[in-house]
Amino acid sequence: MATKKSQETTPLDGDEAPVKLDEVLSKLGAFGKHQMITMCMLALVYATNSMYNVNYVFAVEDVNYRCKVPECESAGSPYIVPWLNASSPHLEGPKQCLQHPPLSAQCHTFNTSVLRECQEWAYEIPNSFVAEFGLACEEWKPPLVGTIHSFGSMIGLLIQGQISDRFGRKTAAVFAGTMGAVLGLTKSFATSFWLYLVFEGLEAAIGDALSPMFMLSIEIVEKKRAVLFQMILLNCYTIGQIIMPFIAWGVPYWRNFLRVIYAPTLIILTYSFFLDESIRWLFSKGKKKQAIKLIEKIAKRNNVKVDKTLINKLDYIDEDSSKVTDRKLLIKTFRSRIMLQRFLVCMVWWFTITLINFGMMISSVLISGNKYLNFALLIMMDIPANIFYWLALSKYKRKLPLIGSFIVGGIFCVSQPFMPKGYAWIGLALFMAFEMLATFSYNIVYMYTSELFPTYTRNSMHSICSAFGRVGSLLAPQTPLLMTYWTGLPALIFGLTSLLSGFLTLFMPETAKTQLPDTIREAEVIGKRSVIKYDPAKESLKGT
Repeated sequence: MATKKSQETTPLDGDEAPVKLDEVLSKLGAFGKHQMITMCMLALVYATNSMYNVNYVFAVEDVNYRCKVPECESAGSPYIVPWLNASSPHLEGPKQCLQHPPLSAQCHTFNTSVLRECQEWAYEIPNSFVAEFGLACEEWKPPLVGTIHSFGSMIGLLIQGQISDRFGRKTAAVFAGTMGAVLGLTKSFATSFWLYLVFEGLEAAIGDALSPMFMLSIEIVEKKRAVLFQMILLNCYTIGQIIMPFIAWGVPYWRNFLRVIYAPTLIILTYSFFLDESIRWLFSKGKKKQAIKLIEKIAKRNNVKVDKTLINKLDYIDEDSSKVTDRKLLIKTFRSRIMLQRFLVCMVWWFTITLINFGMMISSVLISGNKYLNFALLIMMDIPANIFYWLALSKYKRKLPLIGSFIVGGIFCVSQPFMPKGYAWIGLALFMAFEMLATFSYNIVYMYTSELFPTYTRNSMHSICSAFGRVGSLLAPQTPLLMTYWTGLPALIFGLTSLLSGFLTLFMPETAKTQLPDTIREAEVIGKRSVIKYDPAKESLKGT
């Protein structure tokens, strides 16, 4: 709702000082008609994207199987043949499985010393992913889907960041969202495991619209409203993940499950007509006329008035300077010692949060009980984490909450393996508390990273950090294997990486009370005690 204050025309002081964009965005309001329409469009992307990142947990589910025994398959057979799976101790090698002894013996009396290659398989769920592609005794193949998705996301983030910074947030988001829907639906018709794997990788690489949409969401409102705006969208992301297991429960056939979750995002193609570009990005590219026209459109839609003199004095990069190539801008960003140091710390942050969050998510479906409810209950812990994220950042800025969450979470995780076995409930409580803190840290890192770099390379730098973080998600599926050496080893590794990230955060600047930097010089002075007056004339983009 537009306030009375924002409806009034605000005169500008007589000085010639350039006006910062946040001053204009504050007059446009944070929850006017324009912002609410945009938020609804963003909410669909957030909710569906959360399903796309981990749908393989249910689509590529593990099922029991055994060698097919014709004499025991007929209806009304009095014999019971035990089901096996990839973790069965009787499986001693690929394509080797228990087979029945001589036909004179009963089918349920397996002779464990009799092993031979199976010619045909029977599956407990005949229309499952594993059954349709014949993956019995090839236990390495189903987890490969998640690994390929993470690898595709890592490559895709680098691509999306470049597209977003060069062609705009809107263009990148519409392209990625549409391709994600098309490729997601296409993989539901895959006729072989390897073809499915190709579509999975392509979808992750070019069909992830979350990164450009996130940039659009934080650039659409003034800085002090960005956290609240993001908290609402993060809850949409969480709700999508909570709904997903119930869709999988209600639509158990994996092909139909994929079609149900991917079909709604075909509507993203229409965003090219209704979604507006980021005003901040337009100014960073020297597109002043388009940016002013958009400001006037938003003001009219929100029924507010903004002084044209104020708009005309907006500080922006001029047309000539903006013609420098995106590659040179990225190189210049890395040449800055301060930017490079921040980038290295951000990479450690992202590695830590993806390793922990994906590791926790994988652990949730291994817990005994209903896997759909277990997954939903674990993800529900993200809702209070999202609300806590908003409240903490509103009061305690960025740096202190992130340090606290990393260090406290690390202590919880390191302590968990050493809890007395007679007090298992304490270990479970620490596990759930660590999940909340992990989500809390993830949210802060997502926001914090975007505030440390200049507008013209913001999405690229954010995407590179996020892409490196995907190494953590690649390693996460392998962490349960460490339990063969010591059951507490995964938790200990999670805790130590969290403590390291908390320590490194001490060297990062506070960004809460600063405007989003548009140039490297503006970004470099963030957090410095002495206020350095910014002179746009000194920000040369041509000498890179």
